[in-house]
Amino acid sequence: MSIRVAARAVIVEQGRLLLVNAFPGDQSDLWCAPGGGVEKGSSLPDNLMREVHEETGLRIKVGPPCLVNEFHNPSQEFHQVEVFFRCQIVSGTLSETWTDPEAVVTRRRFVTRDEMAGLRYKPDSLPDVAFSRGIGYDPLELLMK
Repeated sequence: MSIRVAARAVIVEQGRLLLVNAFPGDQSDLWCAPGGGVEKGSSLPDNLMREVHEETGLRIKVGPPCLVNEFHNPSQEFHQVEVFFRCQIVSGTLSETWTDPEAVVTRRRFVTRDEMAGLRYKPDSLPDVAFSRGIGYDPLELLMK
């Protein structure tokens, strides 16, 4: 089994965190930070800038790492390590008309910490990391849809 590496963006503006739903259509109500799998030969920040633009239309500046998250699905031998970075938007705004070229992300939104209480999201520590200055590590959360 190989381990998949992904990079994700923690973007907080005016007290609200950017989340995406990375399930086409209404397959799942699970939300996560924008980002995705790393392509070989490209740095984590370069991959993250590409992924965030594809999923949201936003251009970002990548800052320091703030969370390492692992999740897996033992029955399918899937294991992913995600490195989350604090990021800032440098250009663009969210638009209902933006289309992810890979057609994976169909919904995106900014939410407050209080609004996150009413959502399903992963990783579990995302609000704590997003709305504080600390760094976190989540070992082996189960994959959810």
